[in-house]
Amino acid sequence: MTLASRILGSWTQDVTPQTLRLDVLAGLLGAVLVLPQAIAFALLAGLPAQYGLYTAIIPCIIAAIFGSSRHVMSGPTNTNSLALFAMLTPLAMAGSAHYIELALAVTIMVGIIQASISVFKLGALANFISPAVLGGFTSGAAILIALHATGGALGISSAGVHGAGQTLMHYFHNLSTLNIAALIVAIGTAGVTLAIKRYLKGRWPFMLIGLVAGAFIGLLLNVLPQHLHLGIVQQVGHIPSPIPPFHMPTVQWDMLPDLFGIAVALSIVALGQSISIAKALGARSGQVIDPNREFLGQGLSNIAGGFFSSYVSCGSLNRSLPNLEAGAQTPLASVASALLLVLLVLVFGPFLAYLPMAGISALLLLVAWSLLDLPRWRTLWAQQRTEFLIASSTLVATVVLRMEIAILLGTLLSLLAYLNRTSKPAVRIMGFLSHDSDRHLQEVDPANQAKALLCPQLNMVRMEGAVYFGATAHVSTKLAELRETAQAPKHLLVMARSMNFIDLSGAELWEQERRARQQIGGGLYFHRPRPDVLKMWSKTGFDERLGADHVFHTKDQAIASIFRRLDPEICRTCQVRAFAECRTAPPDD
Repeated sequence: MTLASRILGSWTQDVTPQTLRLDVLAGLLGAVLVLPQAIAFALLAGLPAQYGLYTAIIPCIIAAIFGSSRHVMSGPTNTNSLALFAMLTPLAMAGSAHYIELALAVTIMVGIIQASISVFKLGALANFISPAVLGGFTSGAAILIALHATGGALGISSAGVHGAGQTLMHYFHNLSTLNIAALIVAIGTAGVTLAIKRYLKGRWPFMLIGLVAGAFIGLLLNVLPQHLHLGIVQQVGHIPSPIPPFHMPTVQWDMLPDLFGIAVALSIVALGQSISIAKALGARSGQVIDPNREFLGQGLSNIAGGFFSSYVSCGSLNRSLPNLEAGAQTPLASVASALLLVLLVLVFGPFLAYLPMAGISALLLLVAWSLLDLPRWRTLWAQQRTEFLIASSTLVATVVLRMEIAILLGTLLSLLAYLNRTSKPAVRIMGFLSHDSDRHLQEVDPANQAKALLCPQLNMVRMEGAVYFGATAHVSTKLAELRETAQAPKHLLVMARSMNFIDLSGAELWEQERRARQQIGGGLYFHRPRPDVLKMWSKTGFDERLGADHVFHTKDQAIASIFRRLDPEICRTCQVRAFAECRTAPPDD
């Protein structure tokens, strides 16, 4: 492994002229897409427009190079922008010099917090975000992208409206302002993009070609006579200088506690989005995401960004998904996007001003449709209803609430579902269905109970799962049912190979069962308990109270030993004769 791959990741070994070409083309699309978004998001954050462009450059490069995902593009997002605006406006007037200083300072603090999470190896917490949560989040985010892009495609101004419900009502009440020209541009852009993707896939940058086609359609429509009442196609317009200046933010020391609280909240918001986007893209591309490395990349990007006039950044769904769809191969696509953004604005600024907002919205609508993944939803509904409900709840929360809240809610539901499953470990009754010399035990259920050979003095059960504090009530009930039924066997053999874990509560449960079996004149025995279980029994002294002669390595040893402790009078009258040892029992005269 080379030094570069150790520091930056294994992707450095995959760079070829072919991947570079694909990355540059994907980066070009990312640069074009971020132009109007960065300007709009900066204004949304209460900052001058150029700060959105700054945030799409340095943080984008640093997060890509030092992060884990090959496809995540970082930069300004609407969620971060809204959160920053909401948290800083009580401290300073939006747009003022003091406000800008606070925004840059809190960005550096966010980066330090995020990098610290990586240093202390807390990124494993991201593993609790289940595939169902990711699927629901991705589909919910797709709906949000489509919802907000619909306004641009229809030529209806958002007028600063936020929230899915408010946005829909705004569109409904303003349908009379529908811009026919914008709709034509959106349809034309989408049509050309889909045609290129279908017939020339892999050979042409279909999204970029579609956007160029939309720009020509927009120019044509804007020169048509106004009496046709088609409307004017809104364009990106003048773009400020994108070169981020180095700046050391200055704030008063007594404001640091307030800023730290804001930074913690923004860190959660940004990391929740970034890791969810990274894992969602990784699931689609087959890449394994390292959360600690991803958090490090995000942290370093915000630290560096804060010193280069950037505000809080994180993974951008609006750019990352088109980046993947456009064929990006390595993080160099993000680097290319940032560098091309500077070049485009400096060299082609006057031409980029003609890019139609409706065309950009059309591309986002296509990306949103690809993200819904309807076949997966049908599979979840047919095969895993619990996972379907978790994914659906996450989707609804993503649309109705904030993204980070949706992720936390979905993760909580997944954990609750997991706890519910693990709190009811299987206690399966085992027996023989024939006189098999190999003692092949099978599960005995109502369907085969009539023909099963069940010893009237010995119950055999297979314990599956962990016996911990949340499961002891369920297991205790099942064991009590085995003891308290009419003429229940006094002895119990537990096949413990699948009992993978017990805690102190689990050890106490087995102690209670041992005593209960002794009181009725029987015994408790175990077949092949796991080493971790034996360690817990040793710590609690249960192994001594149980006795080494009650733990067996093989079924033959267990049955042969327990058979000698059975009541011979019952064996004499028994008609089952389940075990080979039963042949030595004297028959009933």
